[in-house]
Amino acid sequence: MADFVDGTAFNHEQGNRARKLFAAVVLAALDDAIADDKKYGNGPEQIARWARSRDGREVLSCAGIDPNERVVTGLMEFV
Repeated sequence: MADFVDGTAFNHEQGNRARKLFAAVVLAALDDAIADDKKYGNGPEQIARWARSRDGREVLSCAGIDPNERVVTGLMEFV
C-alpha cells in the first residue's frame, strides 16, 4: 500500500512539473507577442493565431488552461 501512495504522489508531482513547463511555454509565447507588438504592432493578432492553432490549443490544455475563445480574447487584451 505504501508503494501505491508513493507512486501516486510521484505521478502527481510529475504532472505538476509538466504543467509548469507548459505554462512557461505560454509565457514565452506571450513574451514573443509583446515583442512583436512593440516592433511591428501586430502582437494581439500573433498571440490569437498561436492560441487558435492546433499546437497552441495543445500547449494551453497541457498548461491547465481551457483553450476557448474567452482565453484567446484575454491573451489578446493582455498583449
